[in-house]
Amino acid sequence: MLRSKVAGLGKYVPERVVTNEELTRYMDTSDEWIRERTGIRERRWVEPGDGNTTATMGAKAARQALERAGMEPADIDFIVFATLSPDYIFPGSGVLVQKLLDMPTVGALDVRNQCSGFVYATAVADQFIRTGMYKNVLVIGSEVQSTGLDVSTRGRAVSVIFGDGAGAMVLTATDEDRGFLAHSLHSEGKYAEELIVKYPSSNFPSQKYFEHLQQNPDDTSHFPYMNGNFVFKHAVIRFQEAIMEVLQQAGLTPADIDLLVPHQANLRISQFVQKQLGLRDDQVVNNIQKYGNTTAASIPIALTEAWEEGRIKDGDHVVLAAFGSGFTWGANLLKW
Repeated sequence: MLRSKVAGLGKYVPERVVTNEELTRYMDTSDEWIRERTGIRERRWVEPGDGNTTATMGAKAARQALERAGMEPADIDFIVFATLSPDYIFPGSGVLVQKLLDMPTVGALDVRNQCSGFVYATAVADQFIRTGMYKNVLVIGSEVQSTGLDVSTRGRAVSVIFGDGAGAMVLTATDEDRGFLAHSLHSEGKYAEELIVKYPSSNFPSQKYFEHLQQNPDDTSHFPYMNGNFVFKHAVIRFQEAIMEVLQQAGLTPADIDLLVPHQANLRISQFVQKQLGLRDDQVVNNIQKYGNTTAASIPIALTEAWEEGRIKDGDHVVLAAFGSGFTWGANLLKW
């Protein structure tokens, strides 16, 4: 049976470290308030002139992943790029990575599934390899969110959470008894407006929205909105459901999980899921303390760090899981 296995991993985060203490200069908050609600101590944000965009950071992470895979850009057959913050409204960032890495004219697909984007992108890439259409696929999750946040007391509930960064994974075909074993992908669009950036949009032409802002300067619908408690209650349920679904597909149980790499949405969510599954601290990757929620980039950054720290060995069962805007959620099960 043809499967896809991880050949290389990479990550990149901006140099600028934004601590909770720094945020107190812009809003009425405190280090204790942020840590108690999210577990976050600091995050990385791009800054003007540092050359970081969603695509350039994705390319940097990709170069590291390719080097570790022992491959050149020319070896890649297809790109799957997950982000909610593309460089432009169109085109997508995948084609920009193709340009930055000077690849041949390979296809590039952008996945817009926000926090679950990397889980979805991984499942898509795996299917391309399983069918034999492509041998080597580059999967990237990258975000620049800091430039679109309401960094004020008004927006603190959301703006303290998010960070910038990128992660990448090279998948390659294998007929060995390893690689991705199962995927679980779901959505529930009736809750789309519980976690959303509503405007500008095709439903509200830009010119009309600019006029609306002039007349309603306190309108915040162009900033991210999140119904925090509502999202939390759904996330802890859906995380577990997706994880159990991929385990059941492979005939496994939570006791067979060697490492869980959850989307870094909130430390309390990860800890709740960990407790429900009966996992030890060393079986769960949490780095939200350092990077905040980097949305589509959070899983590949966390997976790369876990690999760098020697927390993954051959034969381990690794689960990637995410929940986010849409609502969308899912999981991937991998035998290393």
